Amino acid sequence: MDVRRREDVREMVGAAVERFGGVDVLVANAGVMPVSAVDELRVDDWDAMVDTNLKGVLHGVAAALPVFREQGRGHFVHVASTAAHRVVPAQAVYSATKAAVRTFSEGLRQEAGERLRVTVVSPGFTATSFAEHVTSPAAREGLRALGEDVAMPPSAVAEAIAYAIGQPDGVDVGEIVVRPTAQG
Repeated sequence: MDVRRREDVREMVGAAVERFGGVDVLVANAGVMPVSAVDELRVDDWDAMVDTNLKGVLHGVAAALPVFREQGRGHFVHVASTAAHRVVPAQAVYSATKAAVRTFSEGLRQEAGERLRVTVVSPGFTATSFAEHVTSPAAREGLRALGEDVAMPPSAVAEAIAYAIGQPDGVDVGEIVVRPTAQG
């Protein structure tokens, strides 16, 4: 499934409804981070970040919101990043996409009503292969070195998501920022 393709996401949600009879939670966790300085003008990388990091979330909402409305309940969990809270050099576009996810999610929460929940989880440096896909050599090496020094395990992010999902009906955890204690 490719979150950049609306039809793929719609089919995935439809398959879940068919197999399980509904959808309780939709976690939007797909993301790309081909960060680079703006002056490098890696416009294709910018497009990839917007298409995956932001439009992927929008496609998930477009697919699951009608199901959630019909069920009378549902929970969106959108994974953003601490980069949405603090911009650093070489991450301007990435940060913009993650800030857009936070902003959109808050708007969705306000429109959702009492029976739908919306949570944003903003992880810090996490031990994943994210840096391997960065196209700018300088940015890739910087992220790799920093990640080796301070990264938290992916299970920390999963536990934050589980916490939000595990709240009783009528309780919405709007946002969780989870980062390694060593991250500045």
